[in-house]
Amino acid sequence: MGAVCVHEQDYISHNTPRRRIPPCPAPPPASGACRKRRGRAGPGRAAMAGGGAARAALLLLLGAAAAPGPARGSQGDREPLYRECLGRCERRNCSGAALRHFRARQPLYMGLTGWTCGDDCRYECMWRTVRLYLQGGRRVPQFHGKWPFWRFLFVQEPASALASLLNGLASFLMLLRYKAAVPPASPMYPTCVAFAWVSVNAWFWSTVFHTKDTAVTEKLDYFCASAVVLHSVYLCCVRTLGLRRPALIGVFRAFLLLFLACHVSYLTLVRFDYGYNMAANVAIGLLNLLWWLWWCLRNRPRLPHVWKCAVVVLLLQAGALLELLDFPPLFWVLDAHALWHISTVPLNVLFYSFLVDDSLYLLKANSDLSKAD
Repeated sequence: MGAVCVHEQDYISHNTPRRRIPPCPAPPPASGACRKRRGRAGPGRAAMAGGGAARAALLLLLGAAAAPGPARGSQGDREPLYRECLGRCERRNCSGAALRHFRARQPLYMGLTGWTCGDDCRYECMWRTVRLYLQGGRRVPQFHGKWPFWRFLFVQEPASALASLLNGLASFLMLLRYKAAVPPASPMYPTCVAFAWVSVNAWFWSTVFHTKDTAVTEKLDYFCASAVVLHSVYLCCVRTLGLRRPALIGVFRAFLLLFLACHVSYLTLVRFDYGYNMAANVAIGLLNLLWWLWWCLRNRPRLPHVWKCAVVVLLLQAGALLELLDFPPLFWVLDAHALWHISTVPLNVLFYSFLVDDSLYLLKANSDLSKAD
């Protein structure tokens, strides 16, 4: 795959006693990198008016993502062994004739997806450092805020990338099913369709980020995940309150967009604080959970399909607890974050099934009301 050449002496620090180091096991033919730091007429018009706001929010996310990213450091990349290995590797392989040779040998798909000589040096030196840790009986460290992962072709985190792709595909297919089953006259139609597109967009950027982690793809993953959480709260507000109070929806939508703008601006212009980002999303997620559950319990006697919504929000919060299980990836592929993404695939399908049932119920209720009038 056009890998750089890293010799044993290249990763022995001058501050570390020189000793014989067994060669690091070569990655499989398609190999890996590391894991991330530790997503009625009145309401109809209001929801459709949100389309312009959604486009503005997307432009905000794209602009914020282009801003410089934070410096990330972990125990592994602070190791003298790793730093010495990386420095020597880059000097030997990433300039002049050696760099031209690397580019000539590098597979086209690696170059097209942004993998550089420096990336390959970091990958090779990471695994040599991991091998030394394992030989010494020490816990595997993180590198640049991520666990070590085998790279599959050009995919940095294969399990998380595949799970994100499946979630996006499930969201898109269920969007098509929703549009085929629910007439646009349904009061929730515009809001549900907008939510589906926001979700598809978020899963797309999640797939891109887990394929190749850069400052831009990381921010797009995080910010678009926040947009999904906020849009879920908006969807809940429209369904529970907005059908009877259209004016409330406009105010609430403006508040959520303002919150998203402040959230993104703080993380982009002030400090990219991972702890704050997680706390904000957890708080909004809990609000979403309690709001939906309150509505489901109130309407369970007359709306039999609300059980689907209740199951989804409960299992989503339970699945999120997987993120607390921070462990080195199994087989260097499957970590807690990947398990969380895998668990959400069937929940996506069940939630859109609820949206179809509920939208058809509202359409029928409006039709019966019109006939009664």
